[in-house]
Amino acid sequence: MSRRPVNSARRLVDGGGVPFVASLQSKSRSSPLLTIGLVALGAFLIIGYTYGGSGSFGGSKVAVSRLEGGASCTPEVIQAIPLLKKAYGFGGSTKKILHVGPDSCSVVSTLLKDDGENTEPFGVEPYELEDADSACKNLVRKGFVRGADIKFPLPYRSKSFDLVVVSDALDYLTPRYLNKTLPDLARVSNDGLVIFAGHPGQQRAKVSELSKFGRPAKLRSSTWWIRYFVQTGLEENQPASKKFEQAASKKSYEPNCQIFHLTA
Repeated sequence: MSRRPVNSARRLVDGGGVPFVASLQSKSRSSPLLTIGLVALGAFLIIGYTYGGSGSFGGSKVAVSRLEGGASCTPEVIQAIPLLKKAYGFGGSTKKILHVGPDSCSVVSTLLKDDGENTEPFGVEPYELEDADSACKNLVRKGFVRGADIKFPLPYRSKSFDLVVVSDALDYLTPRYLNKTLPDLARVSNDGLVIFAGHPGQQRAKVSELSKFGRPAKLRSSTWWIRYFVQTGLEENQPASKKFEQAASKKSYEPNCQIFHLTA
């Protein structure tokens, strides 16, 4: 920023030098071939710059399209289900789990197949379910999954679930709505709240999904989240966090998303 073009040109004029544009003009009078060569070279560079996909205009579109649809955290939840069960003491009495986030039907379906007897899974899909497949619509009809705008209070009583797991959904909320949604998620949880959030620069919303999400994802750093949790009155669930880390280490599980274990 210290090398400003206006100041540079001014220094050249003040020092008796010839400005860059004037220099080109004087040379073009004496050497037309030089001008033609420069124009041809410039046209060649522009063509390569545009189709090469590395520029900040056309190139940025190519780069963004490759990042769009990046790794969602919902598959991470499905992969981490056995670890969550160990961390939160599943296996004895029946536990009620609530998943909140896109593609909640996949999480609920996995829980029903893997451990339907010891787990009562439920899901909240924050967005429209009109395009859901038949299996998901079947879960909706049976009452396992429901659509709900998480910017408003969830239709559940306090401490309705032993564990609440959230993936992706919070990345699309501004702090204004996070101030309401996060405490409400903690309200319906009895044992703990687990949040899966994307890493900054890792996850992008597809252009086709912007109408559903309403805005692109705002991916925050772990420092931002931790500071926000403290301000909201949430603390780290240290016992569950340590058990989860131990189970993850045994399984060589390395998450691609940020995972926070919280308690009110």
